[in-house]
Amino acid sequence: MSDLFQLLADLHIAYERHEHPAVFTIEDCEILKGMNLPGIEAKSLFLRNAKGTEHYLIVVDGQKRLNIKELEAKLGATKLSFASPERLMKYLGVTPGSVSPFALINDTTKEVKVFLDTDVFAHEQVQFHPLINTATLVLSAKDMLRFMEATGHSWQEISL
Repeated sequence: MSDLFQLLADLHIAYERHEHPAVFTIEDCEILKGMNLPGIEAKSLFLRNAKGTEHYLIVVDGQKRLNIKELEAKLGATKLSFASPERLMKYLGVTPGSVSPFALINDTTKEVKVFLDTDVFAHEQVQFHPLINTATLVLSAKDMLRFMEATGHSWQEISL
């Protein structure tokens, strides 16, 4: 995790760090609402295709319900499902509940395809877990995109 904070410092990315009890689902994030954090609460999903040959990081507004069939059509993928905890650790180096674009720092072979919901990055500030689910970082959406660029990842915006 120190690599993450070192990269943020190297990129001169400002953020607010907020500690909280562990959260594993978007429903668990209700605890964050009481903290009145600025920015949009985003959810990050790590999915795989039917054969397990493609892996996707999908970032969407935390209040949206994702239609998997619609997502499959937009990605040109078949039978998307959540990747196992083992795949999550192998590709992003995090455990369930800690998925976020910050985990791209661990995808050194650039195997994960990244798709961002247009609505998330239309906001000035965004909220993501910093590789653990007991903290949330708030930073500008532009800085989050700069972070992803610095990891060598490209992304595609999609409307979900």
